[in-house]
Amino acid sequence: MTSEKCVFCEIYKTEKRILYENNAFWTTLDKYPVSEGHALIIPKKHVISFFDLQINDLENLVNALTETKKLIDQQHTPDAYNIGVNDGEAAGRTVHHLHIHLIPRYKGDVENPIGGVRNIIPGKGDYTKK
Repeated sequence: MTSEKCVFCEIYKTEKRILYENNAFWTTLDKYPVSEGHALIIPKKHVISFFDLQINDLENLVNALTETKKLIDQQHTPDAYNIGVNDGEAAGRTVHHLHIHLIPRYKGDVENPIGGVRNIIPGKGDYTKK
């Protein structure tokens, strides 16, 4: 997929639904949030995989995550966060432009949060019972 047909490239060029931006990344609220304040951190250049990032992009990524978290904290006061990347179609990626999910978590939002991101594969989350 080229950047001309990429939904995130188009959103950045036209809609400017931006929470935060720096030299390399911009952030926006997820259109289909799993919780209040769910945000996406997206590179400005068309990059498909996390592993395609250049080493000098990583400081800007961490900065974008940190600054977006501050904004979410102010507006939603979550109890915790999950940070995730669906890197490849087998991992669930549907938009082929890197985006990092910053998902606020709230006490009681799921019955048993043990295992966190491990719950993407049913039955693998709660490793404490084994």
